[in-house]
Amino acid sequence: MRYLITTIFLTIFFCNVASAASDSEVARVKTFTGTASIKRQEKTIPAQREEKLFKGDILRTGGDGTLGIMFKDDTCLTLGHDSAVVINEFLFAQSQGKFSLVVRMVKGTASYLSGMIGKLSPQSIRFETPVATVGIRGTRFLVQIDDRGGQ
Repeated sequence: MRYLITTIFLTIFFCNVASAASDSEVARVKTFTGTASIKRQEKTIPAQREEKLFKGDILRTGGDGTLGIMFKDDTCLTLGHDSAVVINEFLFAQSQGKFSLVVRMVKGTASYLSGMIGKLSPQSIRFETPVATVGIRGTRFLVQIDDRGGQ
């Protein structure tokens, strides 16, 4: 019986450790003005300085809002008024040579400044929009999604 309890405890412990590792922080909110929020699963969280961000988070700004975030590799992403992006993927395992950053721009404007992934593996960065996917090869860019096209 003691063996069974120990086995169950260890299984639960290692499952929780693995779950926590897969849900690890990928970025943090550095600045915001006006209305800015993070949608995580079914919950909407008002933006706060140093708020942790995770893969799958949807970042939104209102008509009066801006939001600046910094990823773990020092990539900076700033959203303008009435914008929304989804953090689809982020992997920064420098010791293993594994890198990936995929952001989907839903609407609005965004400014991007590359960090370490952009320097070490620029082909591992993608910025998706409703009409195109951009492979990042430079260090900075600005994108605007015009929603007059009925998207």
